[in-house]
Amino acid sequence: MLQSLQRIWGKRLRVAGLLLAVLVASIGYGPRQEDFSTFLALYAPAFLLYIYIYREVGSSREISFLLLTGALARLLLVPAMPQLSDDVFRFIWDGRLIAEGVNPFSHPPVYYMEAPHTVEGLSPELYAKLNSPEYFTVYPPLAQATFALSAWLFPRSIWGATMVMKLVLLFFEWIVLWVLPRLLSHFGLPEKGVLLYALNPLILIEVMGNLHFEGAMVCFLLLGLWWGANGKWKASAGAMGLAVAAKLLPLLFFPFFLRRLGWPRCLAYLGIVGGVLLLLFAPLLSSAFLSGFGNSLGLYFQRFEFNASIYYLWRWLGYRISGYNLIAYFGPMLALFTFAGIMAAALRERGKDWGSLPPFMLLAICLYLAFSPTVHPWYASLPVALAALTRFRFPILWSGLIGLTYINYSYPEYRENLWIVALEYFIVYAAAAWELFSGRNWLDKQYGRKPIFPTGD
Repeated sequence: MLQSLQRIWGKRLRVAGLLLAVLVASIGYGPRQEDFSTFLALYAPAFLLYIYIYREVGSSREISFLLLTGALARLLLVPAMPQLSDDVFRFIWDGRLIAEGVNPFSHPPVYYMEAPHTVEGLSPELYAKLNSPEYFTVYPPLAQATFALSAWLFPRSIWGATMVMKLVLLFFEWIVLWVLPRLLSHFGLPEKGVLLYALNPLILIEVMGNLHFEGAMVCFLLLGLWWGANGKWKASAGAMGLAVAAKLLPLLFFPFFLRRLGWPRCLAYLGIVGGVLLLLFAPLLSSAFLSGFGNSLGLYFQRFEFNASIYYLWRWLGYRISGYNLIAYFGPMLALFTFAGIMAAALRERGKDWGSLPPFMLLAICLYLAFSPTVHPWYASLPVALAALTRFRFPILWSGLIGLTYINYSYPEYRENLWIVALEYFIVYAAAAWELFSGRNWLDKQYGRKPIFPTGD
């Protein structure tokens, strides 16, 4: 009996990893948006197991097993329809438009319901599932190409089209699990850092469960870093172009590339990125695209609100001053603050090696999210991926807390619980400040007091 218990204890991390996969799969196949109590009952122990595994893991053999567990956990989630997000129906709507030769940026979905149109597959039943039918689409071309592929292969099956998109994201996620350990080794960081992404419950649920294309963006972003760090700057530029084509956020990082490439090569680098984007955007380019896409981006900063931090403080101030919501003014103003902050950081940093780049990329995305009026749970995916390449760990804490925002959907009528928002950001900002000024982080045992921003070579 004692020997059996010792054997089990010796494999406790493997058992914990498998239990984590089961809990995450249970979320993927179980609770819907309104089932917050069930979600929390599964998500909280999954996150605690994740933290326990990361803190206790030591040997390379254990890390390899747990990395494989993360890969298999993603595979387990492929057949599950998204439970916590209804964005997939807009993906299918856009895909069916493209499959019929219609530019998805030409009109918002409501246009096709208000007058007789003959676009195949745009049924009232699908329309009823859309969450923002009066707004233009905002998804870049790599995402749109995936939507179109799924609609072409399964023109009438929502589940079939969803499975195609999930398989594409699974491929991208497996590439992340291949390249991230190599980046950690190249930058001289602990190999177990790969588990911060591989086993993170938020990543598993939001990318593979709820089908968000942050997984594609992270894939090409890390490939761009890998090739850049190995001197293959042309391949790096191509990968960065694809990252932007999946989500626009990597555009925030380009100011930090100048010192690492020099002016002539940086201009060539940006030229390749621009060429990739032009090639991918070309099938969608039109006057309708320019107006529709610009309209969607403008609405993002001027109308949408969810789980914001600094913006909510400004909104409160606006109500006190004017008596109404000043988002139309504050949204663009905070976007300018983001740009100014990133440019100031780029001018002050002195790193020239690629290993010193991830902390500043993390700074840029966190600055953007701090000022943004909309911060959905899956937006934390990129900070989690970048945290693995730095000594910062506050994004890991955030990935656990941001899941609490699903409480908003559990009320009879949707409303935002601002107490949850206040708790979330108080803890996250406190952890970030402590890590920044102490040189330590809350998660790792091996890091003593060290400069948490590298100076570079």
